Amino acid sequence: MDFKQNWDALHREVPEWFRDAKFGLFFHWGPYSVPAYKNEWYSRNMYAKGNAINVYHEKTFGPVSQFGYKDFYDGMTGDKFDPEEWAELIIRSGARYGGPVTEHSDNFSLWDSKVNPINSVNYGPKRDVLGECAKAFKKRGIRLLTTFHHQWLWGWFMSTDPDADVYDPANEIYYGKALPLETNRYAPYRLPDEAFTKMWIDKVVEVVDNYDPDLVYFDSRANIIDEKVRRAVIAHYYAKRDDVILSHKQEDFPEGVGVYDIECGSFEDIKDFPWQTDDRLEDNVTWCMVQNPKYKSATRIIHQLCDIVSKNGNLLLNVGPYADGSFHEDAKSILFQIGDWLKQNGEAIYGTRPFVIPGEGPSTVKDTDYNIEMVNEQLNNKEGDAGDLSAGTFTEKDFRFTTRGDILYAIAMGWPEDGVYRIRSLRQGGFRDHISSVSLIGSGEPVSFVQTENELRISLPAKKPCEHAYVLKIQ
Repeated sequence: MDFKQNWDALHREVPEWFRDAKFGLFFHWGPYSVPAYKNEWYSRNMYAKGNAINVYHEKTFGPVSQFGYKDFYDGMTGDKFDPEEWAELIIRSGARYGGPVTEHSDNFSLWDSKVNPINSVNYGPKRDVLGECAKAFKKRGIRLLTTFHHQWLWGWFMSTDPDADVYDPANEIYYGKALPLETNRYAPYRLPDEAFTKMWIDKVVEVVDNYDPDLVYFDSRANIIDEKVRRAVIAHYYAKRDDVILSHKQEDFPEGVGVYDIECGSFEDIKDFPWQTDDRLEDNVTWCMVQNPKYKSATRIIHQLCDIVSKNGNLLLNVGPYADGSFHEDAKSILFQIGDWLKQNGEAIYGTRPFVIPGEGPSTVKDTDYNIEMVNEQLNNKEGDAGDLSAGTFTEKDFRFTTRGDILYAIAMGWPEDGVYRIRSLRQGGFRDHISSVSLIGSGEPVSFVQTENELRISLPAKKPCEHAYVLKIQ
């Protein structure tokens, strides 16, 4: 993108708290959690005539002229929403920052908004979701994340069904004013007007001023907002504190202004800048609760986290609650397993920095991102499905390296059948000479090692100290 504004004054170092935290948790929760069908784009695709979500909606709830998205608001009861439980889930998972999706693309604000009457205090749970989370999280030392997707609201609800309730002027308060259908594309010809742009910035400023977030995350498509406005809102945010930061996707903000975020993605090698992957615990292709949910294993998430951290990144993991604000027991169990692993092995993750190389092993990790092409494919998908980027699997021959001062951590992604690790990168004349000691974190048993011209060979005790991944502390 050709930026015309001068952003130099807004360049800042990524704060140490973010670089040290490594792991965050966030929650897609909204009226889309009520039908809990397919994914969080239900609010858009229910209005796309012939789309699988539209077909399901009209069969289940009736035509969109009579039952619109606004009619799901009351079903988002929040009966079991407990911000203390959400805070405990973050702590138990081992995450160090987190927050609810502050506003998705559907104009439903999860805070006590004075600029947008369509919010969680006036509708649905009738509670200040963000405010209650902010209080509970900060009390527990959790850094507060707020996420904004509301640039997508420009054209989001525009329907191919002329009778849809989104075109009734009386419903403009819920859906925004009627716009040409082409505005629901990723890159529309007609860009947001003055009124929409003012509301966009007012929402962000209101959250920044009233809830003091540590990290403000912008979803993709922020580039449709006038650059002067984007710069102004970040200048306002950065004037608050020196240790706050934004994250962004694609080229929506200039390099050096915030943390670069790649959705469901990864990098092949170490980056010289801190970055973030936002991904989901859900193994269905959804970011919100759906009927019959499936979840990725703790092993899969832990391996992903280790790979990301070895390359100077953070993992921001999503889990979607039910419409009542509670979480599936399977999701909680997996998050607890991740937290148990981090409780034992976290010294190889928190506060670490990359080694000379990220690791070694036969498994391949490529540069991937849920990019604009994939977003456009999702926009045009008649089945209402999103594309999927699934992280690869690792073996006991795969290692990821992190460092803390003079200490090197080698994280093994499996346990070898013969009880011996062989790390070629750490051979004599390799990336680390003069190794004086090797220990296995969590094990009280000594390990023996020998460094040859071919490998660092480490003989392990008979008993594994944990599950999922195993950390060698090398000095």
